[in-house]
Amino acid sequence: MKNKSVTIIILFVLLCFFIPSNAQKITPFKDGERAVFLGNSITHGGHYHSYIWLYYMTHFPEMRIKILNAGIGGDRAIDMVKRLDGDVFSKNPTVIIATFGMNDSGYFEYNGDQPEKFANEKVKESYDAYKQMEARFKNLENTKVVLMGSSPYDETAAIEGNNPFRNKNKAMLRIVDFQRESAKNNGWEFFDFNEPMTAINQQFQQNNPKFTLCGTDRIHPDNDGHMVMAYLFLKAQGFAGKEVADINIDGSKMNIISSSNCEISNLKKSSTGMTFDYLAKSLPYPMDTIARGWGYKKSQAEVVKSVPFIEEMNREILSVKGLKGNYKLMIDEENIGTWPAKDLAEGINLATLTNTPQYQQALRVMFLNEERWEIECRFREYAWVQFNFFLNKGITDPNTREAIKILDKYKGSDGWLNGRRDLYSKAMFPEVRQAWQDEMDLLLSAIYEVNTPVKRKITLIRVN
Repeated sequence: MKNKSVTIIILFVLLCFFIPSNAQKITPFKDGERAVFLGNSITHGGHYHSYIWLYYMTHFPEMRIKILNAGIGGDRAIDMVKRLDGDVFSKNPTVIIATFGMNDSGYFEYNGDQPEKFANEKVKESYDAYKQMEARFKNLENTKVVLMGSSPYDETAAIEGNNPFRNKNKAMLRIVDFQRESAKNNGWEFFDFNEPMTAINQQFQQNNPKFTLCGTDRIHPDNDGHMVMAYLFLKAQGFAGKEVADINIDGSKMNIISSSNCEISNLKKSSTGMTFDYLAKSLPYPMDTIARGWGYKKSQAEVVKSVPFIEEMNREILSVKGLKGNYKLMIDEENIGTWPAKDLAEGINLATLTNTPQYQQALRVMFLNEERWEIECRFREYAWVQFNFFLNKGITDPNTREAIKILDKYKGSDGWLNGRRDLYSKAMFPEVRQAWQDEMDLLLSAIYEVNTPVKRKITLIRVN
């Protein structure tokens, strides 16, 4: 436990170096904005953008934004350029967050005879393709651009049966460098995942060589890695230190010392303790304990082992001073637990207690958002076939029986294509796609119905 605490402290210092706690490198989303995340498979099947949206859903319940997935597995910058009109600009973004580099930098040749020559060629290819993307972005009106350095390729983790591609990540960092320079020259915003995630990997690998945020293939972060990405992004938006709520009461004098992001009323002393009404302006951030998504083995909740998300962004503190003995905490007549007066004086973080009514309310938001994510993933599978297969075949109208015949001709030699054949046979019909969209809209409406904080009755009862 002591070693883990020391590691977290060291990480906190490292992360403050990469992203000062009061720094805002990415403008927070505003009410009504549509943020489109353009990327490769890490975006396509990943959770980081969904976890970011969940933060806004719970911490800013009155804000109406949309975060849209525009990732396609296997994409390089040149592939993204080809689908800007049909898959990105068509989503009417007010903000585009673009990330690439993992596929651009290549793979197997790093362990070949001329790795440096290969790296130079791939970086140049990526740069030349990006200049086309940059030109398109420059012509956008009323759309903010954020360039985002890719999550890293982890060369240092000890993964059985997976020999790393040596110095691949160095080539990726060269791609990050020209993204950073482009953002500076164009007055765009920039943020890099690569360096802080690499720092976390290497810090934890000192004690556990198998540790990685980048998945067993060294490429695709698991759910905990995606939550680290969400944490880093939100930190770059300036949310470190923003509490869910903070309640500070003097129990001996029965007065409210201070309150933040909430309203406290009807503070009353009883024969066994005290009661008061509590209306927060935010909900706690819920943590999923299930490993969701194809091939994922870790849960979102495991992020607490890696970064100080709870300490920085998920604090719902109840502090009551001037008490003696032990007290049972009731919220809306639900028994939450019992704490000694000393712990109550120091403050307990309600956001870490999964049995509070407000946490259970937040879980509803999380599960609704997860269902929305699942349906959005179907759209990304449809887009993969549309842009990674049909577009390369010169087929401009892929939603026909003739197009399906062409798909069937090639599916036997392409396992990825074959795996998406059944879904495409449904998605090719506009009525099916519209039904999926209607379901997502319904889920989003439900989210914004259940995410509004409600007034809670808090009771402290002395038990001894």
